[in-house]
Amino acid sequence: MNTRVYAGRIARSCAWLALLPGAVLAGAADDIRDIRGPKAVSGSWRVYAIIAAITLAAICIAYVIWRGRHRAVQPRALTLSELALQRLEGTRPLMRTNTARAFGIAASEVIRDYIEKRFDVVVTQRTTEEFLQSLLQSSHDALVRHRALLAEFLQQCDFVKFAGDSLAVSNMEALFKSAHRFVLETGEVAVA
Repeated sequence: MNTRVYAGRIARSCAWLALLPGAVLAGAADDIRDIRGPKAVSGSWRVYAIIAAITLAAICIAYVIWRGRHRAVQPRALTLSELALQRLEGTRPLMRTNTARAFGIAASEVIRDYIEKRFDVVVTQRTTEEFLQSLLQSSHDALVRHRALLAEFLQQCDFVKFAGDSLAVSNMEALFKSAHRFVLETGEVAVA
């Protein structure tokens, strides 16, 4: 073969090869894009921020309401008269004929303890007669005013405790009411 012919064939073969990279580059230029600057995002991020803020505020408000409802309420301290009335109320189940002695002991103890703490008078280590005698010399007007009521109450309790006498339920109810009235009338003055 002639070298010219051979060279011509090679040239023609190479010619179409020369077109090939250009064609590939042209197709690639349409396919691959160059780096562009940041695109402006529409206001959608503001919507998400507002929704997040509202959700957070709602959670905080719900927590404050829940905490307010479930906060442990600190009970106020009971006064001596309230405590005595509460203890006296605890003697009610003993107001039966078969537990009259236990009722007399419990009610007497409540009232004696109340007098001792409220008026700073020694009562629990004295007999009823000794206590009532000391009331005559007492400077506590409330105790002196209620001497007759106290005498009747304490003597009736002593009679049940020591003589073993059984009281009717109506008598125990009268004792309970007199003790209740004594505590109410001599109780602390409420501070406003």
